[in-house]
Formats: sequence, structure tokens, C-alpha cells
Amino acid sequence: MEFSFASLRRIYRKEVSLFLLVGVIVLTPPYSIAQRQAEEFKTKMVKTPDGVSVSVQEWGNPDGPEILFIHGFSQSHLCWLKQVRSDLTKTFRIITYDLRGHGGSDKPLDSAYYKESKRWAGELQTVIDFHKLKKPFLCAWSYGGRIVLDYLTYYSQEKLSGINFISAITKSGPNVFGPAVRHLFKMSSDEIKESKQATVDFLREITSKPLPKDEFEFMLAYNTVCPPRIRANMGGRPADYEKVLSRIVIPVLVTHGKKDAVVLLSMAEHTAKVIKGAKVSYYDDIGHMPFWEDPERFNRELAEFVKMFVVYR
Repeated sequence: MEFSFASLRRIYRKEVSLFLLVGVIVLTPPYSIAQRQAEEFKTKMVKTPDGVSVSVQEWGNPDGPEILFIHGFSQSHLCWLKQVRSDLTKTFRIITYDLRGHGGSDKPLDSAYYKESKRWAGELQTVIDFHKLKKPFLCAWSYGGRIVLDYLTYYSQEKLSGINFISAITKSGPNVFGPAVRHLFKMSSDEIKESKQATVDFLREITSKPLPKDEFEFMLAYNTVCPPRIRANMGGRPADYEKVLSRIVIPVLVTHGKKDAVVLLSMAEHTAKVIKGAKVSYYDDIGHMPFWEDPERFNRELAEFVKMFVVYR
């Protein structure tokens, strides 16, 4: 399937309004791309156990094996466009969602909504329950890796077919994060100009090669939807996942770009070392977004891996 980022950007800017309401930035509507594309996916709002309304989307073959994509810090489900607008939809039933505080989901400013791992786990389970997923395969990018591990802290891995950790955070420490994380502090600034500039600088380093202008502006648009205060609330959370990682026995694929300036390759090596039997796929000359920078390879490898292990409906 082909699509134009120029047209997407124009429609996004035209149809998505950002406004300030009691200090919360709201995205209305979460995403809309003309009638033809509206027929290709369904979007709904679901409520988590702690009362947060989350925007969820369904794409592809309704009878196919289930893949659930989980995006990262300050992003939205739109980061998966090169997957949900690809041939993957011919085979797979694909679910995406906007994390709390992101995209079209609610944006409570109280830090408690972001500091407790149980809330992130409950949010993911809500998405699984709403779509009546039988045994989904999870694809977790960056901060999404933390959410999967939060989930496995409270729920059984037997509920899943497998996991793809994509440039994923699975621990904290001085030797696993790259130079681009220096922008995160200013991205959380209450000063709008400072926050915006830091977001621009972060996105310039998120890929190994500069993004085309249309793609860059499109990413900047949906990154800006995440309020700085919520970005700040997501920081400083403990990341003690060693025991959870070591207990994983379901199929795992670890995907990582060797030129990732956000999460270093050493993070992926740690993940693969702790999870017995994990398969790895390292990309030369690719940064923090292998699924965007080399979608052909990513989509092919994902499809091949999922077909080996996923439960059919």
C-alpha cells in the first residue's frame, strides 16, 4: 500500500486541533485520513481500571493472527504507519493504541497515573480485553518495553504468543542510554519554546539518517501532542525488571539498530542475554526506529517470526 506523507501531514494539521483546557492538551480527533482510509481501520475509546480513556485502533485482517503494537515515550500509534499501511494487514489482525498521556488518549496531569507499573499493566490488559485478543504477539518499542515488563509483573506470559522488543528499554543504568537522551529533560520543560526545540533536536537524532521533511514534520506534530508535564511524570520510575526478564520463556525477538543514539545496543544485548532462547536481529546503519527506517526488512522479519509461534483465531 502506498501513501503520501505530504497529504497525511496536511490532513493531520487540518483535522487535528490542539487546545489547552485546564492545563491539558487534548487531541481531537485522534486520527483521520479521508473516507478510504477510514474504512481500513476502526478506532474506539476504552476505559482503564483507573479511569483513563485510551484511544485504540484495529487494522487489517479481522481473522488473522493478532499483533499488538506498543509505542514509546512522547509518540503515538501513528509511528506504526509503515506497518499498518503495509502488506502485514493482509495477513494479520493489528491492534495499536495511544498510551495514556499521548495521542488521542486522556492526559491526566497527576503524576500518580504514570509512576505506578500496575497502571501501565492494567492499561495494556484493558486493550487486550476490549479487542477480545486470544493470545496476541506484542511489539514493544522503546518505553513500550517497560510497559510489557510492567504487564508481565502482574499478568501471566501464557496470555501471550510472544514478544518483539524493538529498541526497547528493559533496564536503567549509565551504559545503556545514548547521547540523544540529553534532550528529554528540556522536552519536559514548562517553557513552550524550550520544550518544542528539544523535541525537534530529539527527533533529529532518533534516526541514523535525516528524515525527509514531510516525515519529520509529521512526527513532530504527533510528538507535540504529549504535554511536557506528562513527559516529566514518566521519568524517574524504577526499572528493576531483571527477575521478570529471566522468567520469560515465550518466543522473543530482540530488534535493534546499531546506530541507535537513544537506547544503546548494549541494552538489546542485555535483554537477549537474560531471556534464554531470545532471537536477535541487529540492523547496521539504523537508529532508534528500525521499523520506520527499514520497514521492508522489519515487516518481513516480524511476519516470519510471528507465523512460527502465534495462535490463530
